[in-house]
Formats: sequence, C-alpha cells, structure tokens
Amino acid sequence: MKNLKIINQETIKITNQKKIIQLLYREKQLTNLVISKTIKVSIPTVISNVRELIKQGYLDETEVGESSGGRKPVIVRFLPNCRYSFGVLITKEQVRIIMTDLNFKIIVQKIINVTDKIDDFNSVILEIKKEINNIISTNNIPLYKILGVGFSLPGTVNEEKLVLKNAPNLKLKNICFKNFERDFPVPIFIENEANASAYAEAFINFNYVKSSLVFISITEGIGTGIIITDNVYKGYNKRAGEFGHMTIIKNGKQCNCGKKGCWELYASKKALLDEYKKAYNIKNNSLKDFMEMSKTDSKAKEILDAYLEFLAEGIKNIILILDPGCIIIDGEISDYKSIIETELKEKIFKQNDFYDKKECNVSFSNLQGNASILGAAFLPMRKFFFLNERVI
Repeated sequence: MKNLKIINQETIKITNQKKIIQLLYREKQLTNLVISKTIKVSIPTVISNVRELIKQGYLDETEVGESSGGRKPVIVRFLPNCRYSFGVLITKEQVRIIMTDLNFKIIVQKIINVTDKIDDFNSVILEIKKEINNIISTNNIPLYKILGVGFSLPGTVNEEKLVLKNAPNLKLKNICFKNFERDFPVPIFIENEANASAYAEAFINFNYVKSSLVFISITEGIGTGIIITDNVYKGYNKRAGEFGHMTIIKNGKQCNCGKKGCWELYASKKALLDEYKKAYNIKNNSLKDFMEMSKTDSKAKEILDAYLEFLAEGIKNIILILDPGCIIIDGEISDYKSIIETELKEKIFKQNDFYDKKECNVSFSNLQGNASILGAAFLPMRKFFFLNERVI
C-alpha cells in the first residue's frame, strides 16, 4: 500500500508538471498565480513543480513589471530551445528531414532525392542517418537535447513494434525499424503520415482544433488520420483510417493494394494529374498548370468537376461513418483552396437527411504543407508533453 501511495504521488507530480509545460507552451509565459488558477492546483504546488522544471532546463523565471509596494511579479517562461526533435517524411520521390525546437520552429531542413533508390530501403536509412548526424554536429547540439527522430510513413504501421506493415505506393512491406535503431544516436519513432498530420493539427493548431477531427492527406494516394477525444484512433489492428482504399467504384481501376475501385484512384493528386495527362496527351504536367487552365478551359473545368465529385463522395462517406466535428484537408491540392473550396463544400453538403455544414467544419490545413513532417517531429515530443501516448 505504501508503494502504491508513492506511485500515485509521483504520477500526480508528473501530471502537474505536464500540465504546466503544456500551458506554457501555449501561452509562452505566465505568473505562478495564473498557472495555479488555470490548471487548478495550489500555488505552493505550482511553485514546487516550476522549480523542478527550471532545474531540468525546461523553464526559467524573471521578475518583470511594476509592483504595488511588494515584490515584483515573477514570470515563468517556456524555453523552446531546451530540447530538439527530428522529423523525417518519406515519399516515393524524396526524403525530407527537419530539426525543430519545441515550438515546432524548423531550424534546419534537408532534402534527399530517392526516386531511384527507394527499393534499397537500407541505403535510404543510412543516408538519413548521415544527414542527421551532420546536422547535430554542425549545430553543436548535445545528444541529451535531442528527443529523437520521428518517421512519417505512407502506409500502415505498428508504432509499438516499429514495423511498417504495408506501404503500397512505396511497394514496401514488413519493414522493421528496430533493425535501424543502432544506426541512430537517439530514439526513433514511426507513424502513418496521415496520423502524424492529425497529431500536428490537434496539438500545434490548438487555437481552432476540435477534439473530434479527421485529417485527409491528398498526395500520390489518400491517407486519413482520426482524432477522437484528443486521441489518435488506430483501431484493433492499428490500420484504422485507410479510407483511401474504400471502394468508390465497384470493379473499377486496379489499385496497388490488390483491390479495385479504391477512392485514392479517383481523388488523389495522381488521379487528377493522370486525367489531365490523358485528356491533353502530355507527359510533363503539374498541378499548378492544370489549376490555372481550369480557370478558363472548359475541358479542364470538366475534369476538375469530376475529380471534386469523387473527392466529395469519399468525404461524405467519412462524415456518415465517423460523424467528426472537423475535417481538415492537406496536400498540394490545398494550395488551390481559392479555386476548389466553394464547389467542394457544395458537393459535400448537398441536401440530405443526415448532416449539414453547421455540424461538420470542412477546412484546409494552415500548416503550409508541413502537417505530416511536423507531426513526425512531434512523435519524440509526446512523452515530454503528455503522460500517456494518446492512442486508442
């Protein structure tokens, strides 16, 4: 019983410290009195925990402002550069590596072209390791200040066993990242790229996010991350959110996953560009070129309209299945929000008996295409900010 009491007291102390860190991450600096009132613990408890967090190097304090005859008020400040984290985003064409502070400020960024190398995944990992070691040494950062390296991966993953189970668009299966742990000087973490994006939207964008959201990542394929009551929902077999592979067209196009008619074959960026290429008989194309053409060219407008119908159809299914309070769309397509937003929402919220636009906020990410890689950088930070992993 005595040991249980000690454990409970330690858990309470750590929980209070996490609350203080989360609060100061958001507010940057506050007095002990405001901290006490906000997290609803006594001032002596706040002062004791703040002192310990200062010793650990996470916070500092300073006297500022005018006093009313007594001691000047003490301001407690969050120190975002007390620790750093790496995020790695792996796609078919490139690997993007960033190092951020605890405010998710990107301090260093490196890009590795892997178009002809992705089949030799071990060599790709060794290149990533080399770049990360160079960043650490060039910036003269002590290893204890690096929380770890988070990998954002386009496929189903088991984050506990560090296994990339299936990444159809990379043609990779059962890649065990535990085999790579010895290659890195700090801990490594992995996550599906859409789940990583959902983490970023739920934590970094705390000002507007809701506790019930679905993040839709539109790239070569379509990935979705699900947040339920502030936790990422992964499901019993850790593959929840594979909406990109729900059937939209029975016996439709053949997908890399083995099924036919998957949503991502009709509503991904690749799907849109393939239609553009076929209609205009061109080889070199870009989403920017197509979107500009769609403003004036009737055939391009028809292609875009058909694409938005498919995109809306999948989103309608998600709303009916999950009833989220918020849907956030990201990917290069989000750069053209001004062109597609109004029409997409009209298609999603056509008159029906189940939902309307007041009940589900559909929007585009404001993380400027960085949601997935910032979510990767967040993975090593979870234990810093939270007591548990926030996964269900």
